[in-house]
Parts: sequence; C-alpha cells; structure tokens
Amino acid sequence: MRKALYILGQLDDSDVEWLADYGTRRSLADGEIIVHEGRPLDALFITLAGRLRVTVGPGKEVSRLKAGELVGEISVVDSGPPSATVAALGPALVLALPKTVLQARLDEDACFASRFYRALAILLADRLRSTTKRLGYGKSGDLESETQLDNEIDVGVLDTLSDAGQRFGALLRRLSVD
Repeated sequence: MRKALYILGQLDDSDVEWLADYGTRRSLADGEIIVHEGRPLDALFITLAGRLRVTVGPGKEVSRLKAGELVGEISVVDSGPPSATVAALGPALVLALPKTVLQARLDEDACFASRFYRALAILLADRLRSTTKRLGYGKSGDLESETQLDNEIDVGVLDTLSDAGQRFGALLRRLSVD
C-alpha cells in the first residue's frame, strides 16, 4: 500500500474526490491483464481490492501488488510502453483513470500537477532506492547504508501517512469497496 500512501499523502482531499469522480471502478477476473508489456497504456490504475501479479518477459514474476498499489505510473511520466505485464491474481478491483483525462487535469491545474508530480517523484525515488538495495549496492560498509533501516520511510513522507491512510479509506468508501 506504500505507493498509494505516497500519492495520496501529497494530494489534497479535493484531488482524491476528483480521482473518484473521473476514475472508473473495474472488476477483474483471475488472470485478466490490465497492462501488457511493450504495448501503450491508456490508464493509471489504483488497486482497490485483491492482488495483481507483475511479470516480465515470458512469465517471470517480479512482484505481487496488493490494495493501494499503483500501476502504470511510469507511463504517465513518459510515453514509453510498459516494461511489465500486470494481471489479476484472483478476483480484483481497480480504479482506472484514463491518461487523457489525467493529462487534461495536469495541464489545466498547475497546483494539482505540482502535487501529483511531487508524489510520483517520491514514489519513484523510493522504488529506485529499493531496487538499488535489492541489487546489493551500498552494502559494502558505506556510512549512509549503515545508518538507514531497510524499510525506512523518508521523514517528509512520514508526516503525510495519516492523511494518506484516511484519504485511501475515503476513496474506498466513496467507491463502495467492501
């Protein structure tokens, strides 16, 4: 759920209302694919319930996503095709936000764009740090890696977690997710 907390922690309540108004609830059957590796993506997804399986290449699983995870955020930043395939692992529910609708809001509302892109930057920085640690960089005794916990959350983000959790709960209630 960390990804949604990064995003919702930076957005405000009216932004979350906008997501609920302009996104579409989409029920997924087991195995249903919402992102195809190498094919252009037309939406950003927030997992509301269930789990998603992320694979690369010929079915190599690299991750499993739970409620609160985002899918397709990199395709919002650049126009490249997704680098993985994402499918439901059992029944799942997502909020699909069309990229064209999101892009129009980003173009029209500079304050929203600032909050949204800051949230994406925080999320992608966290992912890069996690990947770097997973690949073994920084484990050779450098000072910074010795002083940080593996699952440490940035202090600036930590302050927003309570609001983010409340916003995610409000989004679920608004979309009537049990």
